[in-house]
Amino acid sequence: MLQVNNISKQFGGIKAIDNLSFRVKKGTIHSIIGPNGAGKTTLVNMITGVYKVDDGTIFLDGADITNISTNKLVYRGICRTFQNLEICKNMTVLENILLGFDKYMDKGILKSCFRAKSILDDEQRYKERALHLLDLIGLKEYANIKANNLSYGILKKLEIIRALATSPELILLDEPVAGLNPKETQEVANLIKTVVKDEVTVILVEHDMKMVMDISDYITVINFGKFLAKGKPLQIQNHPEVIKAYLGNQS
Repeated sequence: MLQVNNISKQFGGIKAIDNLSFRVKKGTIHSIIGPNGAGKTTLVNMITGVYKVDDGTIFLDGADITNISTNKLVYRGICRTFQNLEICKNMTVLENILLGFDKYMDKGILKSCFRAKSILDDEQRYKERALHLLDLIGLKEYANIKANNLSYGILKKLEIIRALATSPELILLDEPVAGLNPKETQEVANLIKTVVKDEVTVILVEHDMKMVMDISDYITVINFGKFLAKGKPLQIQNHPEVIKAYLGNQS
């Protein structure tokens, strides 16, 4: 589904991503792991148009998406979450999710000013869909609560649900369980597995190795911006170079 071909990114004299290539199969959970500073978030930013690719190409379903802007990639079926929460905290949970449906809504200026029927119908339709998404993960009771009154764990799940509201084919999750307790981590892991059952492909960047090994179909390991290894979880756990560079002795 996704092909990353020999991409590079340089900041000053430092190569954050260095001639990196890998592929992601449709309908899988594909994790990207590596030590701090390995270039994982930079890679996500390159795929999602936040950073420009200096060299190389990125293809989605055979179409070149290299350096396409983030807002346009949403219409290509790509969405993401961030390491640091990007939630509108002055808005309710429901309003945050409705932002994800924005690309589908009728947004004519005159229609909006006069509250045309098509505008009202859209609002009702996507409000019902947003409530359905919240219900799926047990957060419907928080629909009308402002985000700034909710726990970090709930907001992490909210950010994933808002991304899903865009109906993505590919979703990139950048450290979705960072700072969460074991119960919250398991809830997010279950949510990610549910996402894949709905035929959404997931690229996961995460440091929680237990979660990564439990839910990943494939793992790509990078170090100093370079490809180090790729394989299924058991292969990665037993890969000598990965153990040396990142995992250490897991026994």
